[in-house]
Amino acid sequence: MIKKILLTGLVVAQLATSCTNSGTDATPENLSDQIANLTKQPYSTLTPAQQKVKLEAEANAMLTEMDKSKTSGAVEAIQNLGHLLDISSVDIFNGKNDNEITDILNVSGVYGIYTWNNTKKIWIKTTSTTELKFIFPAKASQIANNASLTSNAISSNIKVNLIDTFGNWTYNYTTQLYMQTASVYDEIYLPTSVDATLTIDNAKAATFAAKGKYNNENDIPLESSFKMVLNDGYTYEISGIKGDPNSAQSSFSYNNKNLVKFTAGSTAKIDALIDDSSLVSYRGTANGLVEIMDNFVIIADIDIAALANDEAELEKTLIEPTYNTSTYYSKISEYNRAYSAAAVKSQNKNTKLILVSKKDGTKIADVIQSSEKGYSYINYSVWVKDNSTNGGYWSWNSNNNTGALVQQYDEVLYLKFNDNTQVEMSAYFSSGFDDLEKKFEDFLKAFER
Repeated sequence: MIKKILLTGLVVAQLATSCTNSGTDATPENLSDQIANLTKQPYSTLTPAQQKVKLEAEANAMLTEMDKSKTSGAVEAIQNLGHLLDISSVDIFNGKNDNEITDILNVSGVYGIYTWNNTKKIWIKTTSTTELKFIFPAKASQIANNASLTSNAISSNIKVNLIDTFGNWTYNYTTQLYMQTASVYDEIYLPTSVDATLTIDNAKAATFAAKGKYNNENDIPLESSFKMVLNDGYTYEISGIKGDPNSAQSSFSYNNKNLVKFTAGSTAKIDALIDDSSLVSYRGTANGLVEIMDNFVIIADIDIAALANDEAELEKTLIEPTYNTSTYYSKISEYNRAYSAAAVKSQNKNTKLILVSKKDGTKIADVIQSSEKGYSYINYSVWVKDNSTNGGYWSWNSNNNTGALVQQYDEVLYLKFNDNTQVEMSAYFSSGFDDLEKKFEDFLKAFER
């Protein structure tokens, strides 16, 4: 559920942007203080209609800046490298492992020069004792190898198993059971640092730098960071600290101008949750800020433990109908309605999402959820009685002209303004929001590999 709420915050972040420069703070505030001060701001006196015109006009700034990412030669080259690795995987562990870009930038102690052979659609390896390098076309439409990615790493003392070959399933005719042979693993040392450089036509196009700090007990980094700098103006950074509290930051800027920045903190006990994710007492709270350009901020304040408690209680008190019973289709729609309503009530109680204008010094609207009817269909199955434990089973019957309505429910986002007007976000933000969301998703996809 926490993931869903944080993603909601990111989606809301795409609703409004501004090019206005509000200056910089002399003394940086911690995350909790920033959220507290922003929450104290008064609500805007603009009507929902006036806000709509204002926000949609200002959103064009973000659309313009994000659209420039499509012209990034570095992004296109990284995308093409990923595409080529899909066509012909690279075996950097002595002919054993298939690897993608994420593996290349996150393991140490492996070397070799790999050159793309466009005729055979394979990578040709040249032995190297000093570097891991890939030579390839910068664009999918090109044939000539005019780009290279060179990576160097420093190892930590943390050794982990990386799966090499999955065990095969075989059928044992004696036991009449399927058995799986043991998987094969490679042992690697996690890197404390990785530096990579992308060149296109012999000119530096991008640099990548990753760092990790570990304890001597496990492979979860105490501190980690990644920074990508593109020579055509874009910089992407992400970092995290596992502690008390935990914290994480990510930012995307263009020519040193913030486009999107996300800051989050949590009191969750990560190690305890890894051992047993059901331990509600370790989940704590979480908060975050999504900053858009130099003006708009999304506040996210979440009580993770309370959400988990509500969810656990809901599972106890609201029992989902069993499919293999004769009353399933007469009860499932009511169950869907009750579950969605309870989930919305819990989220509205335990999460706070607010859209704030730093330039105006006002809160624009709260973001809340509402449970509403979603997809529905008629099920034409009939209950057939028999002597089984369940007393029967459901069977499709094309002669059943009535059937049973199955109604599903969705949790729908609404903006709640100062005058208590509530407007569904999908209706409030017309096609301009759709275009902005698509461009944001296109940008994220460029860095998934």
